[in-house]
Amino acid sequence: MSTGQDPEEAAVISLLDDEYARAILVESSREALSASALADRCDASEPTVYRRIEQLRDHDLVVEQQQLDPDGHHYKTYRTRVERVTVEIENGEYSIDVSRREVDAADRFTRLFEGLTEP
Repeated sequence: MSTGQDPEEAAVISLLDDEYARAILVESSREALSASALADRCDASEPTVYRRIEQLRDHDLVVEQQQLDPDGHHYKTYRTRVERVTVEIENGEYSIDVSRREVDAADRFTRLFEGLTEP
């Protein structure tokens, strides 16, 4: 492994090596889930899930969404943005490419608008 590897790439690989982070990505790829639901499905404590969610959000691998329950209370759910992870190894170095999906129409509109306003 190259010693000059991009710290962001190394952090993503390390995160994907974590069993709870992978479980959160898998479970939240099916549907948006609360941290409590993720804790149940991933057989993890809520503090563990919250720590992993924060790390996953820092690397743009999950997105947070606000939901409204029938009683009018707001709560957060999380949805996977990862579509594909590709690791290439060549000439003694590796690179990682993460393909992210747009989670909702607002995301698509924002990216389209940003693309139009860039020089």
